Amino acid sequence: MKVVIGSDEKGFNLKELVKKYLLDHSYEVIDVSEKPAEDFVDSSLAVTKEVLNGNADKAVMFDEYGVGSAMASNKVKGMVTANVVEENTAHMTAMHNGAKAISIGSGVVGEKLAYNIVQYYLDTEYAGGRHQVRLDMLNKMI
Repeated sequence: MKVVIGSDEKGFNLKELVKKYLLDHSYEVIDVSEKPAEDFVDSSLAVTKEVLNGNADKAVMFDEYGVGSAMASNKVKGMVTANVVEENTAHMTAMHNGAKAISIGSGVVGEKLAYNIVQYYLDTEYAGGRHQVRLDMLNKMI
């Protein structure tokens, strides 16, 4: 599985730890911020572009609180990014919302929890079916 990751300065250290975790667990990692982006808008849009261009299966964005990256990413039509602070939401947003990305705040989530969140997210497939109606509705929005 290809996973694209990106971060601003505040999320960079946690991104680096998660990157090592992903590589150690045999994921193919595309890092759009080998050096931290100046702003979460830049890093989240770089991640979003990779996902929407089909270069990655899933994505993880990092900033201080996670919310900013999710908001910026969700401004792009066709993208679904969820700000996640615990494992169940990571699982459910992948399964029911078809989240193409999650965002994690380094000021909210510690290292071990970040590993768990990412693993729950990556291990979960989108259920489709009745949940697709919502995604279709979102994609029709201007």
